[in-house]
Amino acid sequence: MFWKTLSLAAATSFMAIAAHAAEIKPAIVYDLGGRFDKSFNEGVYNGAEKFKKDKGIAYRDFEIQNDSQREQALRNFARRGHSPIVAVGFSHAAAVDKVAGEFPDIKFTIIDMVVDKPNVASVVFKEHEGSYLVGILARMASKSGKVGFVGGMDIPLIRKFACGYVGGAKSVKEGTEVYQNMTGTTGAAWTDPVKGGELAKSQFDRGADVVYHAAGGTGLGVLQAAADAGKLGIGVDSNQNQLHPGKVLTSMLKRVDVATYSTFEAAMEDKFKAGVTVLGLAEGGVGWSLDDNNKSLISPEMLEAVKKAEAGIISGEIKVHDYMSDKTCPY
Repeated sequence: MFWKTLSLAAATSFMAIAAHAAEIKPAIVYDLGGRFDKSFNEGVYNGAEKFKKDKGIAYRDFEIQNDSQREQALRNFARRGHSPIVAVGFSHAAAVDKVAGEFPDIKFTIIDMVVDKPNVASVVFKEHEGSYLVGILARMASKSGKVGFVGGMDIPLIRKFACGYVGGAKSVKEGTEVYQNMTGTTGAAWTDPVKGGELAKSQFDRGADVVYHAAGGTGLGVLQAAADAGKLGIGVDSNQNQLHPGKVLTSMLKRVDVATYSTFEAAMEDKFKAGVTVLGLAEGGVGWSLDDNNKSLISPEMLEAVKKAEAGIISGEIKVHDYMSDKTCPY
């Protein structure tokens, strides 16, 4: 169960907790694409909103418009005494490293990158494990034997998603074709749904009938193109099944909402710890979505296969290649 609930015993010390909780001033600096990107940033926002609802503690947030604002936004929050400050995305690494050094008493969390500072918690995910699972579902749903992947910015992290997906698809049937395209090499690659749609359409034209995206806001164009073509899309980070009910096969969940909630809660309870946290299937950090919007698309055989794979990954029987470890994909 992802969300912790207050026990009856904990409730008896509510006043003491509330007094301490009042001392924290959480803040978030989103990555490009903003809080309502229906994906990565929005997952963080959802976690913060749940924390606010559960604990009654407000937070501040900021949506950067360009890379130059990262450092400024973090420093502004730190100067005002906000702590913990969550920096969303690997691109904040240099800014977090610098600003955390300037404000050693402020707690920072960075998602998707490691920053080695005594006041920085780094949260990274095993995206390849969740991508392997949706790769299995994609291949089992495919009638053509051809599936696709559209990434955002061409970086090792996104290649990690792609490689896991290829591994899952090919585990179903060797010889499966997996088309791959990246959107670009700058931050603009996360916010170009038109190009995302064009790349997906090109893969559909080549015979793919299921396309998975790991492209932030750009991926909304991928899902739209799939719906328009009568094909299937696969969402990422947040549950995107509801965007096109019956046309989104599933979504690879990356629980940045949990990471955000846990960061705020740890600070509130004076349990914040610097260092690296790695969240995979075993930790409930990644997974896939099944709900009323896509349940008709997931056959009993697909459900059985993906559950078997999940158990195998958690036990270690199935080892999914991590592209970040050697920058190759053996599948």
